[in-house]
Amino acid sequence: MIERLQKIISAAGITSRRAAEEMILAGRITVNGQVVTELGSKADPAKDLIALDGQPVKPAETFYYVLLHKPAGYVTSLKDPQGRQLVTELVKDIGERLFPVGRLDYNSEGLLLLTNDGAWANRLMHPRHQVDKEYHVRVRGKIDPQQIKKLADGVELEDGPTGATTVRLLKNDQSNDWLSVTIREGRNRQVRRMCAAVGLFVVRLRRIRYGNLTLGGLQPGEYRLLSKEEAQALDGPPPVKQREQRTTASPKVPQPPTPTKRPPRRKIIGQ
Repeated sequence: MIERLQKIISAAGITSRRAAEEMILAGRITVNGQVVTELGSKADPAKDLIALDGQPVKPAETFYYVLLHKPAGYVTSLKDPQGRQLVTELVKDIGERLFPVGRLDYNSEGLLLLTNDGAWANRLMHPRHQVDKEYHVRVRGKIDPQQIKKLADGVELEDGPTGATTVRLLKNDQSNDWLSVTIREGRNRQVRRMCAAVGLFVVRLRRIRYGNLTLGGLQPGEYRLLSKEEAQALDGPPPVKQREQRTTASPKVPQPPTPTKRPPRRKIIGQ
């Protein structure tokens, strides 16, 4: 079946559809040996030879859904021109090519999802898919109640006003206060920009919840595989037709490999 290239690449579990578009524009995709750089280009994965950086693009056989406690100091990307550490390095012992669902800033930490299921990732990242994302935010100095009210009511950012926000004071310290901020949007650096808009400087930011998923007891650098039920609960059951095109059986979450001790961080796989 003829489809857009970015959809084929995403469905193969290589990266998200948005990142696939960047690959196309960068000239990294070829179809039958010819470089393709137009986003509207289409191909038939059953007949055409599609390659990324010279490597054939093949459909994923098994889907993985991973919940990672991202430490600060890691880039939520597949590559980094500056040579910084990538979040995918923390899950490389799974043995599959995974990519992040959405982003967390380099200096931010907390709950991050990774997968090789492009369709699932695209549904979660679509603007229509609004799910609660809760952050614990440490700010410099003391917080005024009016600042909390302004955040909850919505602030004007350069890309438009913010939507529904739940804000509450978690605790007071001598020099820093902690807030809980829950949003449903997923704009770039949104919580940091919201705080800046009301005069608050973020010292530390940690995402502790995504929908009904929490970090649980995971420490920074640890991860676990989500069950099929947990993955489906985030966006509803996946389209049957789409799954049938990729595999002859319902996708199963495999038993993960035995975790290896690799100081200074530990890895926890599975439930």
